[in-house]
Amino acid sequence: MSLLFSPLTLRGTTFRNRVWVSPMCQYSSTDGRPTDWHLVHLGALAQGGAGLVMTEATAVVPEGRISPLDAGIWNDEQAADYERIVDFVRGQGAVPGIQLAHAGRKASTRAPWLGRGYVPVAEGGWETVGPSPVGYADWPGPRELTSDELTAMPGRWALAARRALEAGFEVAEIHAAHGYLLHQFLSPLTNRRTDAWGGNLAGRSRLLLDVVDAVRDVWPEDRPLFARVSATDWVEGGLDVDDVASVAERLAQRGVDLVDVSSGGNSPDQEISSGPGYQVPFATRIKNASGLLVGTVGLITEPRQAEKILQDGEADVVFLARELLRNPHWPQYAAAELGAEVYWPDQYLRARP
Repeated sequence: MSLLFSPLTLRGTTFRNRVWVSPMCQYSSTDGRPTDWHLVHLGALAQGGAGLVMTEATAVVPEGRISPLDAGIWNDEQAADYERIVDFVRGQGAVPGIQLAHAGRKASTRAPWLGRGYVPVAEGGWETVGPSPVGYADWPGPRELTSDELTAMPGRWALAARRALEAGFEVAEIHAAHGYLLHQFLSPLTNRRTDAWGGNLAGRSRLLLDVVDAVRDVWPEDRPLFARVSATDWVEGGLDVDDVASVAERLAQRGVDLVDVSSGGNSPDQEISSGPGYQVPFATRIKNASGLLVGTVGLITEPRQAEKILQDGEADVVFLARELLRNPHWPQYAAAELGAEVYWPDQYLRARP
C-alpha cells in the first residue's frame, strides 16, 4: 500500500494523504488581505487532491510582511477574508493550514517580477527590524529590536493565531526558516546580541521558543502546531543541522507536532549543494534527534521518489511547492502511477484515469 496516500492523524486532525502544499508567496494581497487570487490558487490545490493546503507566509504584524503585496493576519478584516478560502479548501476534503511569519530584516522587498530588492520608505516600504543591525546583501541594516519589543513579540503571534483560529484554520505553522525573523535570531550570522536573546544557542532560540509557547497557549489542544526551520545556513560559521536538531528537541517538549525542514535563505553567501531530494537527509537527522514527525522538501518531483522517501522512513510527509505550481493536480497524477486512491471533485470525475 502507498504510504504517500495513506492518511495521517495528528491530535484531532486527519489528513487524507501525505502530499502537502508548501507555503508559497503569491505577492497578490492588498493591505495584507487575501484576494480572489488566493481563493483560486489555494482552492485549485485542494481540488487537486493534496492532504494539507498551507497559505503563504502570513505576517503577524504589518512590518513583518516580506513585501507590500504580502498577506497578513494582524487585523480582523484579513481574518474574515480568509473564511471563504478556508471553507472552500475544507469543502474539497483538504486540511487548511496557515503559516504565521515575520520577515525581519528581509521585509519591505519587491515582488520577484518587479526586480526584488529593498523597497525604500519613500516608495511604500518601511524600516525593517532584526536581532542585530546586520543588513542582508546591500539592503539597509535593520533596526535592532529592544528587549521590551522582544518581550511583547510572542503576544503578537498569539493574537494572529487567535484570528487564524476564528477564520477556521486547522493547522498553524510558525515560520522560523529562510532567513526571516525567527531564523535571524537562531543564526550566529545575524544574531550578534549579548543579552538574553543572543549569545549561545539557548539565547538565540529564546524568541522562537517563546513564540511557540504563546501560540500553543491559544491554539486548541486538538489542533496541530508545526514549525518550519532551515536546517543549515550553508555558510561556514552559520547555523547547522546539529544546532537545529537540538532546537527541535525543545520544540517537541513545547507541543510542536511536526517540523517542516528546509534550509538556507539567511545569507547571500550561501553555497547550496542541490539535487533531487537534497534536503531529505536534514529532515531525517532532525526526525531521529527530536522524535518529532518531519516533513521534507526540495526537488521532489516524481511520485516514486516521494513514495520511497516515506517507505525508507526518511520523513513522514512530503511538501511540494514549484511542482504543484506546474501541476496543481500532481497528487491525482501520482496516485494513478502508484495505484492508490485519491480525491477527485465530482465535476472532474470524467477525467479520472
